[in-house]
Order: sequence, then C-alpha cells, then structure tokens
Amino acid sequence: MNEKQTFGRNNWVILILFGLVGQIAWSVENMYFNLFVFDTVAPNLGAITLMIQLSGVMATVATLIAGAISDNVGNRRKFISIGYAIWGVTVALFGYLSPELAVRIFGVGIEQAVTITLAAVIIGDCVMTLFGSTANDACFNAWVTDNTKPSFRGTVEGVLAILPLIAMLIVAGGFGILVELFGGYSTVFLLLGIVISLCGIVGIFIIKDSDKLEKNGTIRDIFYGFRPSVVKENKGLYAALLVILVYGVACQIFMPYLIIYMKTYLGFSVIEYSIVFGVAIALGAVINVFLGRLSDKMDKKRLLYVAAPIMAAGLFVMYLAKGMGHIATIILFGVAGFVMITGYIFVSALTGAIVRDNTPPESAGKLQGVRMVFSVLIPMLVGPMIGNGINKLRNVRLENAGADAMTTEYIPAPEIFLAAGILSCLLIGCIWLLCRCDSKKENA
Repeated sequence: MNEKQTFGRNNWVILILFGLVGQIAWSVENMYFNLFVFDTVAPNLGAITLMIQLSGVMATVATLIAGAISDNVGNRRKFISIGYAIWGVTVALFGYLSPELAVRIFGVGIEQAVTITLAAVIIGDCVMTLFGSTANDACFNAWVTDNTKPSFRGTVEGVLAILPLIAMLIVAGGFGILVELFGGYSTVFLLLGIVISLCGIVGIFIIKDSDKLEKNGTIRDIFYGFRPSVVKENKGLYAALLVILVYGVACQIFMPYLIIYMKTYLGFSVIEYSIVFGVAIALGAVINVFLGRLSDKMDKKRLLYVAAPIMAAGLFVMYLAKGMGHIATIILFGVAGFVMITGYIFVSALTGAIVRDNTPPESAGKLQGVRMVFSVLIPMLVGPMIGNGINKLRNVRLENAGADAMTTEYIPAPEIFLAAGILSCLLIGCIWLLCRCDSKKENA
C-alpha cells in the first residue's frame, strides 16, 4: 500500500498534536470553566448554563463563517495555526477574572462585582470559542476530511474519537490536582494557554494542506449546508447529523454538570473523582481502539445499534449509583461511567466516520457549519436547558451556601443521568432512519 493510500506519518503527527491539544482546551472549557465559575465567582448554575449556550452559538457562527472562507481561499493551514496561537492567549487570560479584580477596577461592592465577573467570564468564554472553533471545529476538521479516504477513515476517526477521552483523562485526572497544587486556577490556565499557543506556532512549520484542496465557493456559501437542494442530494449526511444531534443533546444534559455533581452531590474528593473519571476513560479509550478498527471492516451504521444501548445502560446505572456507602458509590459510579464512556466514544467515532464518508470532498469546509448546528448549537442550547431545568426542579440544596442574590444554592441532581439515558434510547429510531436513507441510495 503506497503513501497516497494511507494517512501518512506527518499527518498522524498533526492529527494527534492538534487534535489532542484542541480537545484538552475544549475539555477544560467544558468541565473546568464551569467549576471555576462555581468555585470562585458564584455557585450559579443558571449563569453556567447561559455561558454554555452562548458558547454553542458562537462556536456555530464561527465555524459557519470560517469553514466557508477556508474553502474560498483554499487554505486550512493558516487558519489552524494562527487560530491556535490566539486561542491560547484567550485561555491564559481567563483565570485572572475574579470578583476581587472587578472590585479593584470598578470600585463596586462585592455583589455588583460578582455580577460584573459573571458577565466577563461569559464574554471571555465566547471570545475563546470564536478562535477555538475557527481553528479546530472549522478548519482542522475540514483538514482531516481533505486528507482521509473511506478505506482508512474509520481508523482515523477512531483515534479522533479517543482524543477527547484522553483529554478528559488528562484534565479530570490532573487539572484539579494542579489547581490545588498551584493554589488557584490562574497559573494552570496560563500554562494551558502557553501550550495551545506553542502548538499554533509549530503548526506554521508542519501543517500542509491537501494537494487536492482548491479555491472554491464564495462567502455566500456560509448557508450552503441549509439549501434544500443540498439536503436532498446528501440525505445520508443529514440523517447521520440527526443521530449526532440527539446524541449531543443527551450528553449536554449531564456533561457540563458532571464534575460538580461528583464533588457536591456524591461528595467525592478531588483525588476520588479524578481516579473514577480517569480509570473509566482510560479503559473506555483502550476498548475503542479495537472498536475503531472493527468499524473499518463492518457496517458502521449497524454498529450504532450496539453503541447507543451501551451508552444508555451506563447512564441508567450512573443514576442508580447513589444512596449507598461511600466506597460502594465510588465503585458503582466508576463502573457505570466506564460503560457510558465506552458507548459514548463508540457512537462518536461511528457517527464521525459516517459524516465524513457522506461529505462531498469539494464542500468539506462549507459543510462544517451545518455539522456544528447539529453537533454543537442545538445540543448546547437544548441539553443544558433540560439539565439545569431538572436540577432546578429537584432543588437539591448546596450546603453552607451564602444568601446573596447571585447564588442559586442548588446543585446537580442524579435525574440528569436518567433523562440522558432515556434520550439515548431514542437514538435507535434515528439510526433506523440513517440505515433506510443509505439503503434507498444504494437501490437508486
């Protein structure tokens, strides 16, 4: 097999470096920015939910625009490299936002300072997402599509799907410990920002665009993926995106609140939730290396019938892992988390590969935006709204919370896992629709 029929050593280096660093950045944003706000600004799940939702909107808008522009200019390399470099700077600055800083700058009382800081972290998160989505979601993802073929795309997608889990392992297993070691978030965010920016600088020298990438389209192609004619011509693609949408909403019901839940409701220490999360992710990642290779030999769509129930089963047991001895809770929640994460990554890998298989190569950039609508915008608007609605309805109180107006005083409730598990079961209908679309295409 010659080099043109494989992904290539240099491309593997780029994929792993930029994929992993990007996922570490997203993991910190998705998990620890929430905890940062909860711990250092105010335990306000409503503000955290709004931050997640607006970040999803920004991610989608940035990807729509950047994807179309990168197609138009025929260049992914510069967008990835420069985007990562600026992305790192925005991450580094985030950890210095605090009510105390607002008091010093604006000379206001602590209650007003909390309000100002909450607004600042929400705006700051949107700015970070602007550069992160331009570099990673739009252009890095389009670069992967440019440089892969169906014959080995499942293997590549399997690695891509494992990178978020490795990132989560690194972040969940080490970030909290580093925060305690350095006595706060600012130094850790600074170090992470430096790593992201250095990655962007390295990209200037090692990233090469595909030889087949050519200038095509116009800025009007921002809305290309929403044209009825495009949907009609690519039914398999949009059916796969529907699977991703339902899966994404299910994940966003519980994922933004997961570490806060383990820390507050279950009473896990930093070491305990780091071990539980880390072991579950590590085992899930190892299993999915083999599952990714299997997907290249079998029907990816039908394998989803296996992956979705695995994820749902893990979520149901995570809901049940409460109200018992502390050690028993740790063990059961860890086992359930392993099952959930195994299904989670398998669904992600399969749907990612199916989407790339059904993406026209000449439109890879301008179709990244519509992918973001299904995978980020709607899930990040709807999922946290459902999750926080459940949390608010259950109203599990935060012990020793202050009485100021900016404090919600409630914490994540176990029913978020039950709701996510029920929604995951609905994936079966979406998978059936996906298989039906492809069978009609084959018979046409």
